[in-house]
Amino acid sequence: MVGYARDDLASGRLRWTELTPAEWRDVDERAVAELKAAATARPHEKEYVRKDGSRVPVMVGAATFGDRRDQGVAFVLDLTARKRAEDALRESEQGLREAHVELAHVTRVTMLGELSASIAHEVNQPLAAVVANAEAGRRWLGREPPEIAEVRDVLARITRDAHRAGEVIGRVRALANKADVRTAPLDINDVVTEVIPLVRRELLGNRVSLRTELAAVLPTVLADRVQLQQVIINLVINGIEAMHAVADRPRELVIRSRQDGADVLVTVEDCGVGISAANAHRLFDAFFTTKPGGLGMGLSICRSIIESHGGKLSAGDNAGPGAVIRFTLPAHQAE
Repeated sequence: MVGYARDDLASGRLRWTELTPAEWRDVDERAVAELKAAATARPHEKEYVRKDGSRVPVMVGAATFGDRRDQGVAFVLDLTARKRAEDALRESEQGLREAHVELAHVTRVTMLGELSASIAHEVNQPLAAVVANAEAGRRWLGREPPEIAEVRDVLARITRDAHRAGEVIGRVRALANKADVRTAPLDINDVVTEVIPLVRRELLGNRVSLRTELAAVLPTVLADRVQLQQVIINLVINGIEAMHAVADRPRELVIRSRQDGADVLVTVEDCGVGISAANAHRLFDAFFTTKPGGLGMGLSICRSIIESHGGKLSAGDNAGPGAVIRFTLPAHQAE
């Protein structure tokens, strides 16, 4: 094992203690003391120095025979193969850690792309409305006589949409700065009503009619207005996309709200293709999507937002054709 012959020891040219590197001498001394005291030295790991100067990892154990402390049995087990296996395992684990780091990087990049697309979509909605309203206002001003009342209304809509775009940018900055969510008591019906103009272009472009059935009286919810708008926009867009292939019936989307015990319930129902049983349990998983070119982050983000507000998001089949996605938020109890 170490490259020496028996005669090297028998002749006295080599002592067994000289086979042990200096940093392992304390281990040997403790083992000898244990052997003298208890007649047994528990197996322990150390190293020997080979004749060529290299080292070999070993496990050593010994026991003496009764009162004859000068006689006994010992073993030395070569651990080279085990150490190589351990080294290989460590390298494998290091490779796995590096793979996880790379995966985390890819995940961040992918999520950044999805987030960028979501931000662009949300900012483009009010900006498109600003442009359309500005064009309408210019036409009304060009008439004889100018239609001042209509221009006043359109300027109010432009102001509202500009504020909406600013709020989206503000929420992105807050997210980047890890700022707290800006919660306030909200009427969920107001949030739904505010979203409708932002998705009108998608509704018209896909020939989808939108109907709302909102409860007349609802308790407020403590939430971030912009984040709830983002959730409802995503659910509406998902419903519109689910009806792309529908050609044999009207494409209708219904948003409902009502009180459900101590919660406020909102549902978004479409008459599209519905949810297959195979996909139902994965619908809210990050990166799962049934859309060509989709990244599968929309519903995952929605769930994160709703759960961060203490609510729940779920999905199921509609009473007729299509699917329904619902979320609940706890009613706000004013102090």
